[in-house]
Amino acid sequence: MSRPRLLDLFCGAGGAAMGYHRAGFDVVGVDIAPQPNYPFSFRQADALETLARLDFVAQFDVIHASPPCQGYLNLTRQNKAMGRLVDHPNLIAEARAALFTAGRSYVIENVADARPALIDPVRICGTGLGLPLRRHRLFESNVPIAGVPCDHKRFSEPKYWTGWRPNGEKRLSTVVQVYGNAGGKHEWPAAMGIDWATYDEIAEAIPPAYSEHVGRQLIQHLQERAA
Repeated sequence: MSRPRLLDLFCGAGGAAMGYHRAGFDVVGVDIAPQPNYPFSFRQADALETLARLDFVAQFDVIHASPPCQGYLNLTRQNKAMGRLVDHPNLIAEARAALFTAGRSYVIENVADARPALIDPVRICGTGLGLPLRRHRLFESNVPIAGVPCDHKRFSEPKYWTGWRPNGEKRLSTVVQVYGNAGGKHEWPAAMGIDWATYDEIAEAIPPAYSEHVGRQLIQHLQERAA
């Protein structure tokens, strides 16, 4: 039996792709920027323009889209309020409209701050999957899917280096902090489950465990629909 196919839009270095692959999909990634570390088939192209190619997207069973998150982050809104120049597109609504037209099962993933732009999203927390990560991500889908609740108390020992205080003292966290200027970058690959990408790429990725959890539900949906 052939594996179902998934189109991974705004794919980045392939954190989501790896999880979907492990769940049972053959994955093709699309991103407007070169992604030399993407672990599967890759096309450099505009994601929304790709969605408009209905003959192409019809080859896939599921479409995953991770539109840029920067425009939804609270920090970006604060910068705008202070008059700082910020130019980040908010593409969730545009992507959703194109996904509706494509007529495939879909998933839209984004950061927690994007909740107002998403329709009935579920949340996944790394701690609920046994990962030392409080990296909340939201998933909207036109297929019923379940999220993963937080289990922050699972990790109670402060042992991960996160940064230096003004007086030079070391600060420890109970979970790994994965963002641009966080400390302890050597902890990122193991915590995220991504060992093929650069630190900058890891900082923008979702852990494969998240999309594997979603992907297994999508596989079940496809099997039930086929039956």
